[in-house]
Amino acid sequence: MANQPAVDRPPREQWSGQAGFLFAAIGSAIGLGNIWRFPGVAYSNGGGAFLIPYLVALLVVGIPILLLDYALGHRYRGSAPTTMRRLWRPAETLGWFQVMIAFVIATFYAVIIAWALRYTIFSLTLAWGDDPATFFTEDFLQAAGEGVSLAFVPGVLVPLLVVWVIVVGILAMGVRNGLERANVIFLPLLFLAFGILVVRALFLPGAAEGLNALFTPDFAALADPAVWIAAFGQIFFSLSIAFGIMITYASYLKRRSNLTGTGLTAAFANSSFELLAGLGVFAVLGFMSLQSQTPIDEMSITGVGLSFIAFPQIISLMPGGALIGTLFFGSLVVAGLTSLISVVQVISAAFQDRFGLTARTGALAVGIPCAIVSCLLFSTTTGLVTLDTVDKFTNEFGIVGSAIATVVIVGHLARQTPALRAHLNDVSRPRIGSWWEVLIKWLIPAVLLIMLLWSGYGVVTEGYEGYAGWFLGVFGWGALLFMLVMACVLTALPRRPDEDAEFAATEAGGTTGQTKED
Repeated sequence: MANQPAVDRPPREQWSGQAGFLFAAIGSAIGLGNIWRFPGVAYSNGGGAFLIPYLVALLVVGIPILLLDYALGHRYRGSAPTTMRRLWRPAETLGWFQVMIAFVIATFYAVIIAWALRYTIFSLTLAWGDDPATFFTEDFLQAAGEGVSLAFVPGVLVPLLVVWVIVVGILAMGVRNGLERANVIFLPLLFLAFGILVVRALFLPGAAEGLNALFTPDFAALADPAVWIAAFGQIFFSLSIAFGIMITYASYLKRRSNLTGTGLTAAFANSSFELLAGLGVFAVLGFMSLQSQTPIDEMSITGVGLSFIAFPQIISLMPGGALIGTLFFGSLVVAGLTSLISVVQVISAAFQDRFGLTARTGALAVGIPCAIVSCLLFSTTTGLVTLDTVDKFTNEFGIVGSAIATVVIVGHLARQTPALRAHLNDVSRPRIGSWWEVLIKWLIPAVLLIMLLWSGYGVVTEGYEGYAGWFLGVFGWGALLFMLVMACVLTALPRRPDEDAEFAATEAGGTTGQTKED
């Protein structure tokens, strides 16, 4: 009896099939960064020549780690902490660290979606007027610079609460009825809306000049190590890897699932959308350059400045700008939602596993604290700089550090790369060779360590965006410390009485850890 799972615990949820998982995986990967980050990174790092290190990064780091996440989740059948514990018991803290990364990302990612939601409405009347920069920072965000403030901005707080209601509602419906259905609806809608935007943009005056600026290759840039690090960073940023999303998603797959085929499809679909985004964004920037007689290299071509300052200015100049604005900001909302629900599901799944919660209870138990922190930190007058700082440190240090720890544990401490490769080849096609083990054990940790040291050295010696040292200490390094401490606390919490029994039953059932329901 000791090896039997608790009889009152519901069976683990599953996707309806391979297509449902694929939609969810692509929806998670395609997010805000594809639209506002990739075009600027490519332009700043060699233009068309950047596609060479980008492709290398995709094949050498992106896809191998994506397949590693798939293999871990599918074999050990659990959330990030559960999976890591079943892989190697001391690694459970890493799983909870990934959960805390997801928690922090969710709190600020939702705010950007709230901005986009509000700007979708602003687009109907071009409410930003003749000075979008002043409107965004002063009229809309009422930005007050660095500091800690509880002066809430109603124009941000209200749409932010709407975003959280939508996300919690979707997750409460479960994997099949919530996550899967949302992605099946949202993803085609995103491609349709953004596709219309790109087609319209390509016929604008000056569009060709914009595309030339993006794709004209500067092969001399390939000799710059910073360009290669930027390429690996972009792949890492956009594929939703190494912080629990794909581990969690893969755990809901049935026993016979084509992991490698799905991984390749999701990775290349994500990169294809980034190229599509590059076409649309730079065609529009070319139009603006022509209209304003401003060189493209003097414009804001990435991040918040691109979406909420440059684009509104462009929309005001072009025929049918209200329609283009609605499509653009609506696309940001949809892309953001598909990614945000996957991030929050990482947290919810972990608490469901640890405390035996249902999907509905887990969504509420996780969503409400996320929403509270999100509102307190990022819907105030100091929310903009706080968001920028937390985003920088979480992505460049938290996620990269998590990835390094994962590959070191899998390859050198738990020594499970042969077993995980065998698992991938056993359940899916195409088969992967021993090269995958070499990448996971040796090349990837070396590349990621270089990235981590490079970023760390830059922040320590030069600071970030001129922000005060105390501010970076509290909301940058402090955010990382918070994640680590909470990971240790959550690991130490008492487990459900039947959790160890479930783990033993999984081990006894074979490498895939499948239950009879599979």
